Amino acid sequence: MDITDKTPDIEELEKEISLLPAGSITKKKVRGKEYYYHRITQGGKRTETYIEFDKVDELRAGIEKRKELEGKLKELKRTAADEPKRRQTPHDFKCYVRIGEQLVKMAAPVRKYRHRECYQTLHDYVFGDQQDKVFILYGLRRTGKTTMIRQIILEMTPEQLDKAAFLQIRQTLSEVNDDLRYLEKHGYQYVFIDEVTLMKDFIEGAALFSDIYAASGMKIVLSGTDSLGFAFTEQDQLYDRCIMLHTTFIPYREFETVLGIRGIDEYIRYGGTMSVSGVNYNETSTFASKKSADEYINSAIARNIQHSLKHYQDGGHFRLLYDLYAKGELTSAINRVVEDMNHRFTKEVLTRTFRSSDLSVASRNLLKDREQPIDLENNIDREKVERSLKTMLDILEKEEQSVEIDEAHGGQIKEYLSLLDLVTDIDQIYLPEPGGKASRSVFSQPGMRYALAEALVNALLLDEKFSYLDASERTAILNRVLDTVRGFIMEEIVLLETKLALPRSEVYRVQFAVGEFDMVVYDPSSVSCRIYEIKHSKKLVPEQYRHLIDKHKCAAAEHRFGKITGKFVIYRGDAAESEDIQYLNVEKYLKGILDH
Repeated sequence: MDITDKTPDIEELEKEISLLPAGSITKKKVRGKEYYYHRITQGGKRTETYIEFDKVDELRAGIEKRKELEGKLKELKRTAADEPKRRQTPHDFKCYVRIGEQLVKMAAPVRKYRHRECYQTLHDYVFGDQQDKVFILYGLRRTGKTTMIRQIILEMTPEQLDKAAFLQIRQTLSEVNDDLRYLEKHGYQYVFIDEVTLMKDFIEGAALFSDIYAASGMKIVLSGTDSLGFAFTEQDQLYDRCIMLHTTFIPYREFETVLGIRGIDEYIRYGGTMSVSGVNYNETSTFASKKSADEYINSAIARNIQHSLKHYQDGGHFRLLYDLYAKGELTSAINRVVEDMNHRFTKEVLTRTFRSSDLSVASRNLLKDREQPIDLENNIDREKVERSLKTMLDILEKEEQSVEIDEAHGGQIKEYLSLLDLVTDIDQIYLPEPGGKASRSVFSQPGMRYALAEALVNALLLDEKFSYLDASERTAILNRVLDTVRGFIMEEIVLLETKLALPRSEVYRVQFAVGEFDMVVYDPSSVSCRIYEIKHSKKLVPEQYRHLIDKHKCAAAEHRFGKITGKFVIYRGDAAESEDIQYLNVEKYLKGILDH
């Protein structure tokens, strides 16, 4: 048996272990009462976090499961390491290496998969002229990186396959260098290295790949989920010696084309990964979706940031976030930012007593419902609901934080989330006053955002007062809460995709003293603009465009942006026209932004 045959089992165990809690549980007795704490040692420093009594058994079970799996992993690695000793080989690979027929087997499962839009960039590098550069394929988990490499392998001729190798590493750069030297000596020209940023010394020594091996004729593709680590490397060791391809952002048109899943609500629920079922953070039950979303945020985002900062310049780039990291509170701060609907990266958002913006908006909308107004506030115990939601989201209140968080902390978290392609700023302009302006950061992972909203629904379901309502009322309220969330997420999707698709235009939200334009697309070259309302509705209702036909609002917009060349409502219904307002179907709009 070849050592590479062990790789899938080892990988699965490592992934499973990474999702389980580390450390131990300690008990302290204070004034006759017992308190439990989660003890973790990182970088030689020990932290203890208070655990609520009803969470102790679950945490203890997770820690014990992790220790059990770590034992199995150790034994599996020992067995795998012994395999090369039982066979005659010219070289004992330090990495998990797949070559020849192993590559064909690895690539076979994706034979029928469609290509992502960015696939051609990778194709051109691998099969194009030598450029003396390495190719960096990076992005969050489940965004198609390994699938794209498999698709490239499927396109190789038999001669090219004989010169290709796929490496998965957990070792140091020196050990990887040994394997690369052997591959180079034996004529290998195409080398794909997966999860390269797991090496502690990758960021500081990445120039090895470009200066030694790419410069001598190898095509080297480095892939991994540690996006921030690659961003640091591009600006340092691999400056001007790499081609970067970020896979994190998946627009609606690509979601539909590649996965075959149609409909804006399906994109809202599952968008953000190339997984047909959204298994990373959306499963059948609301509990499963929250648990998966939380695990995904922790492992794919929070740990991503912390891992990169830890290994870049010996941790010297943590800046103001170091104390948060050292106290184990950086994940909590990131969770708070992700949950906040408008991503206002300020001290108010990170430290205020937690109130769910989703719940507030849904409550107002239910009360305004003309057909069936419901006073949500009088039918739930608001304090209990938000306390439950806060617990699920692992968000620390100000009095629970050992590190005082200020606006600068929030600004730095925003910088790193932006480098991960998780947020994009949309300017919000206030009219008619000149110079009035703010910024709204739009989150690029709708599925994750929606999973967190489902946690809110779960909190409502746990509320005793809410349970007194009859089934039809409960269902109506819960559906309206999620519909409100879908409406906000749909608006963010349209703003984000429009801005990214039209780099020569400027995309704004415009707010007046009363009312707003959900989107204004300004064309500086023609000094003109188009104004939009965005509605998560299938119905055509004149009230939807009341602001678009308001003469005073339109005059203020034309004064600021030039002539209005079109007025539109983007919604879920069919294309239509009412007065001089054009109704656009949201799915068709997102697939044809460039044609609009």
